[in-house]
Amino acid sequence: MQRTKICLWFDGQAEEAANFYTSVFKNSAITHIARNPDNSPVGVQGSVLTVSFNLDGQEYFALNGGNAFQFTEAISVMVNCDSQEEIDYYWSKLSEGGKEVECGWVKDKFGLSWQIIPSKLTELLSSGDVEKSNRIFHAIWKMKKIIIADLENA
Repeated sequence: MQRTKICLWFDGQAEEAANFYTSVFKNSAITHIARNPDNSPVGVQGSVLTVSFNLDGQEYFALNGGNAFQFTEAISVMVNCDSQEEIDYYWSKLSEGGKEVECGWVKDKFGLSWQIIPSKLTELLSSGDVEKSNRIFHAIWKMKKIIIADLENA
């Protein structure tokens, strides 16, 4: 069992969100659904309380906790992509019904923020060439979806 996992708080959409996320990421599945017991303070008896799911090896836990809390950009999920095709795929899927932000960030239809970034970004920014790193950094600020070729040419 993974020692730590991310818990995502939803207002009734935990199962819908888990189904969506597991449809986007390969090697992913819902692993458990728990339902509300009698006299639950957060939902109708038998409705979904929690959903455990796995996204490509990372465990997540979704909770239907009510409307007391909303997602903010203070927490985001990073998706490292090895190619522009992967960036395009995840950008398209996760922004559908949501919002394209900037610098590789999207907010999905549930309000959760995702960073869709090239795996080689750290390498590009830490090459030791300060001027090149500055050009790459400034190029990112002008982008919504990150274009790897534009970073390499910066």
